[in-house]
Amino acid sequence: MIYLDSAATTAVRREVLEAMWPYLTGDFGNPSSTHSLGERAADALAAARASVAADFGARPSEIVFTSGGTEADNLALKGIALARPKGRHLITTPIEHEAVLESCDYLRRQHGFTVSMLGVGLDGLVDPDELTALLTPGTTLVSVMYANNEIGTIQPIADLAERAHAASTVLHTDAVQAAGWLPLDVSVLGVDALTVSGHKLGAPKGIGALYVRGRVPLEPVLHGGGQERGARSGTENVAGAVGLATALRLAETSRAAEAARVTVLRDEFIAAVQREVPDALLTGHPEHRLPGLASFCFTGTSGEAVLLELERQGIVCSSGSACAAGSDEPSHVLVAVGYEPEVAQTAARFTMGPAITADELREAAAAVKSAVLAVQGIAR
Repeated sequence: MIYLDSAATTAVRREVLEAMWPYLTGDFGNPSSTHSLGERAADALAAARASVAADFGARPSEIVFTSGGTEADNLALKGIALARPKGRHLITTPIEHEAVLESCDYLRRQHGFTVSMLGVGLDGLVDPDELTALLTPGTTLVSVMYANNEIGTIQPIADLAERAHAASTVLHTDAVQAAGWLPLDVSVLGVDALTVSGHKLGAPKGIGALYVRGRVPLEPVLHGGGQERGARSGTENVAGAVGLATALRLAETSRAAEAARVTVLRDEFIAAVQREVPDALLTGHPEHRLPGLASFCFTGTSGEAVLLELERQGIVCSSGSACAAGSDEPSHVLVAVGYEPEVAQTAARFTMGPAITADELREAAAAVKSAVLAVQGIAR
């Protein structure tokens, strides 16, 4: 099997499992307990927090551990908006993850916020000048994802953050797909809040983190025992936090070299697919895209049928966000950037992990040609 669905999830790295194991067995204590088991767990949690903070260029007190990217996005959007409502105006894009879009819709329906959408071109890029035009004295929060999970387009986050700050508002970025591929230094990006998820990095499912700049107030979404300095109640997932910190540190150590290597392989794969399937439409920005993501629309086919044929040939990939898998609706991302719904439903997304090889991608490109021809033959 050739696995090309790393944007959906990744296998847990052996080093991560080994780092987590003590906190699933001997040092299993609750970090809120005052006995020795609890103190060892609390020390591990503090070390994990400091490690994640260092990779973000942040302070440990600015890191909140969550159950994953979805919760972290919800906490960022709802927590910041409700803590500093100002004029109750939010700005986002129509190609965000559902966790951001649904949080904005919740704030609109239940708390009277208005939501403005930044336009996106066919390549998925936003125009920073449009953000400047949309910002008002009442803008509470801007949320723009660092890199899109379906088409891979990378946004000019530092420019957007600078413009948001000029209007005295804050900017959150969903960096779930960017982590491990792009720089996460929050002082360089200029962001006020940033979201990551462990299972995209070789950590287990069920752990994520939210960076929130110290000066930004945050209203908790989960209430209870007041863990995470009151930002997120619930007994902390110590082993998960250790796993996330380990995975993030490993990714950061090799990020630049692996991103450069995989970018070359990705471009060769794109060229091979376009050569073998001339009608293939590459989605997303041709240059400003994640190193490990290539997505296409294969007009005249059924995207799901192509995926099934590819899996029969040993190639595992997806049609887009795993969170929307099984839906009969076309990708909201592809429709938002301008593809007709019937074209959007022909999409296939190929996402590569850092262990991908040139031989595997050559085999995958040949399989794409075979799969598309097979599905087109059935359609005729």
